[in-house]
Amino acid sequence: MHTFITTRYSNHPEDVKNYDTGKLRDHFLIESLFVNDQINCVYTLNDRLIVGGIHPVSKAITLETVDQLKASYFLERREIGIINVGAATTIEVDGIPYQVSHKEALYIGQGAKEVLFHPAQSGETYLYFNSAPAHKHFPTKKVGVDDAEVVTLGSLENSNHRTIYKLLVNSVVPTCQLQMGMTELKPGSVWNTMPAHTHDRRMEAYFYFDLAADQAVCHYMGQAEETRHIWMKNNQAVISPPWSIHSGAGTSNYTFIWGMAGENLDYGDMDTIAPTALK
Repeated sequence: MHTFITTRYSNHPEDVKNYDTGKLRDHFLIESLFVNDQINCVYTLNDRLIVGGIHPVSKAITLETVDQLKASYFLERREIGIINVGAATTIEVDGIPYQVSHKEALYIGQGAKEVLFHPAQSGETYLYFNSAPAHKHFPTKKVGVDDAEVVTLGSLENSNHRTIYKLLVNSVVPTCQLQMGMTELKPGSVWNTMPAHTHDRRMEAYFYFDLAADQAVCHYMGQAEETRHIWMKNNQAVISPPWSIHSGAGTSNYTFIWGMAGENLDYGDMDTIAPTALK
C-alpha cells in the first residue's frame, strides 16, 4: 500500500465557535499533501469529498482503493479531478496515456478501473486531486488552461485583481457533482473570494500554492457573524463546510485551487456577504 488516508468528521457551527487554534487546524487544515511515492489524502464526511496529493518520485503510483470506500477499486462509485501543480507528467487511465502539463486538469469518470501516475521526465510531479461520489459514468477528459472558462475580477486598487480558470465545471466537461478550478492573483493583490459567500448546497476545499516559502495565507472560515482564521503555507489545503465562508488574504500573491461537491452544479449558486457584514 502506498496510500495514506485519514477521515475527518463533519462539524456543527456552534461547536466550531468553541475551537481554539489547534483544534481548528486539526479539523480543517491539511498540512502535508505531498510525500515521496505516496498518495496522501483526507476523506471528509462533508459531502464525502476526498482531498489529496500524489507525488511519484521513483516509480509510478496506482490509484488504489481504501477501506473507507468499501469498493473493489477506487472509482467504482466515484469520479476524480486532478490538477497538475508540478512538472509535466503522464497519467494512464485504463491503459490510455494522457500528457498533463503544469496547471492542466484531468477529469476521470466513475468506472475507470486502473489509474497510474508517472514521475515527471524532467522536474518533479505534484498532482492535487478531489474525488466525489458519482452515480453515472462520464468520459475521461483533459482540460488545459486554454480550454477553461476564464473570468478576470477585482482590481489592484482593492488588492484582489485575479483571474479565475473554471477547469472542471459542467459547461466545460460533464461531471456528476465535482467542480474544480484555479484562481491566480496578480502581483500586488492578496485577497481571494471577496466579497465572501456561503453555499449551503455545496461544500468546498481550497488548496494554496505558488506561494514563496517565507510567505503565508490567512484563510478565513466560519459563519459570517463569528469568523475564524487559519494561517496556511504553500501546498496546504483546507476543508470548508457548507455553512462556512471561505476567503483568504496572503502576505503576497499566490494561486489556489477550489473544488466543490454537493447538491448542484450551479457555479453561481452562492449567498454573498458584504465585507461590512463580517464579524
